Amino acid sequence: MSLLAKINGPEDLHGLSEAELEQLAQEVREHIIDTVGEIGGHFGANLGTCELAVALHSVLESPRDKILWDVGHQAYPHKILTGRRDQLATIRQYGGLAPFCSIAESPHDIMGAGHASTSIGYAVGIKEGMKQIGPEVDGKVVAVIGDGAMTGGVAFEAIGQAGGLGTPIVVVLNDNGMSIAPNVGALSRYFNRVRLNPKLWRARAGVEGGLTRLPGGIGSAFERLGPHLKESIKAFWAPGLWWEELDWAYMGVVDGHDVRALREALREALAAERPVVVHIATVKGKGFAPAEDGGLEGMEKWHAAKPKSILNGSPTLAKPASKILGKGAARPAPQYTQVFGEALVRECERDPRVVGITAAMNSGTGLSLLQKAMPDRYFDVGIAEQQAILFAAGLALEGVKPVAAIYSTFLQRAYDQIVHDVCLQNLNVVFAMDRAGLVGDDGPTHHGAFDIAYLRCLPNMVLMAPRDEAMLVQMLRTALEHDGPIALRYPRGEGTGAPIPATSKPIAVGTGEILVEAQESEASALAGRRVALIGYGSGVGKALEAAEELAGHELAVTVADARFAKPIDAGLMAQLAAEHDLLVTVEEGVLAGGFGSAVWETLNETGAGAGGARILRVGLPDRYVTHGKPALLHEEIGFTGKRIAERVVAAIGDRQSAILSA
Repeated sequence: MSLLAKINGPEDLHGLSEAELEQLAQEVREHIIDTVGEIGGHFGANLGTCELAVALHSVLESPRDKILWDVGHQAYPHKILTGRRDQLATIRQYGGLAPFCSIAESPHDIMGAGHASTSIGYAVGIKEGMKQIGPEVDGKVVAVIGDGAMTGGVAFEAIGQAGGLGTPIVVVLNDNGMSIAPNVGALSRYFNRVRLNPKLWRARAGVEGGLTRLPGGIGSAFERLGPHLKESIKAFWAPGLWWEELDWAYMGVVDGHDVRALREALREALAAERPVVVHIATVKGKGFAPAEDGGLEGMEKWHAAKPKSILNGSPTLAKPASKILGKGAARPAPQYTQVFGEALVRECERDPRVVGITAAMNSGTGLSLLQKAMPDRYFDVGIAEQQAILFAAGLALEGVKPVAAIYSTFLQRAYDQIVHDVCLQNLNVVFAMDRAGLVGDDGPTHHGAFDIAYLRCLPNMVLMAPRDEAMLVQMLRTALEHDGPIALRYPRGEGTGAPIPATSKPIAVGTGEILVEAQESEASALAGRRVALIGYGSGVGKALEAAEELAGHELAVTVADARFAKPIDAGLMAQLAAEHDLLVTVEEGVLAGGFGSAVWETLNETGAGAGGARILRVGLPDRYVTHGKPALLHEEIGFTGKRIAERVVAAIGDRQSAILSA
């Protein structure tokens, strides 16, 4: 029987020998390869943290002791060791394990994660909170953060606070971008002992003063050499000088795949009772050769594994498109991300002022195409969305046309910069928001649910959303020719198959259009049964589906594409309100403050809706939507053509009943 089969919780690790812990880490790795290779999910980073998860849970008592996993891309081993081994095959699936850590899922998941760089801030708050509550809740606190997440400014803010307070937490800096030579590790262990020994730590501070007092002019010579020699001596004593200057103790670099070394380092760090960083080096994709030996390309490719991409521990051979589709089958429509990336390259070719900006998501946003085609017009600021928007503002002040391509959910992190640095100054910044709406398997931390509401309230901002990939191309051109901040949102996944225009042409800002118009004779004959479905972005497709469902219900149905949520086409809204009994707004965003609210506000302000059409809003509910395939999530919340049609029929029936009873 395997060791892993006996692990039902972290307490089961405490009696194991180090040899058994090493074996357990390897069994966890094999379980991830076999399971994630079959079902898909985050892959490479998790293979790199198997030994770390085992080491942490073997020296700590979770959940009394708190282990905080930044983002959660690297937390699968943690989930396996905390009672969820047999559920791993359900991860990222509807009704299954959450893709990241979730406090609702397990008491061992101390913080909900999904956005990067937050674990250290949580750790400082948790440990200081323990002090406030009292010794009955005391415990150790460890934050695990990747080297990539350290590009996020909020991590640096937390580091500064912890150093100032002297908060006794441990940060494990998981660096999977470097390797270790044995002699470096041995030297580092020596320095660790020096730095964590209180007597030697205090003695280091006295070295400089002692040297300045040496006789025979040596001391004064040392003093004249000043900062350069002092810094050299301090650097010898403290390779992690940056951390040391912020009142942290630095330990590293430790081999992140050596359970014994990890356990030793963690014990020493936890015993120090001060802020300590344990810098470990791991290999992303450890134990899976295509990721481990594939260099940067291999690590990026295997950051996540697609379903059925691995069989018996090896990658499956990709089938040619003709085999997958079948002979003569139509090819799928291009992904919105691909369409955007290609369109941006064309816009950069057309206008030398256009540049693209990403926050560590070059492939995810399609900007990898620009990176390859025009590297001098491409900028990656790291996991630093605030800096991405500040940088864009600076570019715009010099007459550049920056396009900040950031997921809807991640743009939330830069809200202050959007408000004060872009909109207040009315700068020409384009916000290209990928993953608008429900994104699927990554769940509530990644759903683009709020951007319509959080941007619509801002002065100078223009909001638009394409109904298909062809209009996405036109809207990008519109955005680049507009003066002032402008944002366009588009969903994840395949487009509708609309043909891409050979040349992009801007559309008039603030104008919508009618796609399906009810016949005049029908409308006059069916008094009280006239319906206008007004879609925004992906909501247009749902509105068209609902119209088809309503075809057999003796309703006169009009379908319109608003195209803009701000400024909204007030004339079109007034026309639709005057000619219909029920207006149905359809959007893939929260209703509070969303597109439907904009329609209601516009009609109310202009008086066009007084005594006229009733408004029914369709969108995302006032709750966080779980993870799962978008089709399942749309069904759950009623965002389908069939469910919208059912609501329309019910609303028309209620209206007619009210008329008859009156």
